[in-house]
Amino acid sequence: MNRALEKRCAWCLSGNALYVQYHDEEWGVPVHDDQKQFEFLTLESAQAGLSWSTVLNKREGYRKAFASFDPVKVARFTPKKITKLLENPGIIRNTLKVNAAVTNARLFLAVQEEFGSFNNYIWQFVDGRPIQNRWRHFKQIPATTKESDALSKDLKQRGFKFVGSTIVYAHMQATGMVNDHQASCFRHEECAQMK
Repeated sequence: MNRALEKRCAWCLSGNALYVQYHDEEWGVPVHDDQKQFEFLTLESAQAGLSWSTVLNKREGYRKAFASFDPVKVARFTPKKITKLLENPGIIRNTLKVNAAVTNARLFLAVQEEFGSFNNYIWQFVDGRPIQNRWRHFKQIPATTKESDALSKDLKQRGFKFVGSTIVYAHMQATGMVNDHQASCFRHEECAQMK
């Protein structure tokens, strides 16, 4: 099947090839792998105040700089390592965001310890299965929900940084905790079949 002819969500129609690939292959696919969850948590936190395309364009730089998003390794980053990261043009060089990634890695490990996995922890906020929406228009998609509010509040109480409800909802969309593909998008039904 020629994917170029498929109908897609309005947000990925900018012509950006990375956007289209991300939409077609990742966005809305349920993630149950802890390292992938940490990757998205780090990238979504880095996005705060920026466009997702900025983050996607730096994703490979992040992968190299943040030890392939291994939370054990990132949790061990020293102040010297953080200073070096802030000189790396391959990532978003924001002191608060880089420090937050290291803090979040340490807290991520604590959540794994408490719940057996980060996956066990995070999926409880949607009762263990993706929320299936059927939006007709892109403008109907909310920026936050009661689920993202609850998850954001819990993460903040645990000390996580850059985890406001809007960022958390973007994380939930990215990791398939919610299927926000427009009903007319070819990926809506494909993602709806995934658990």
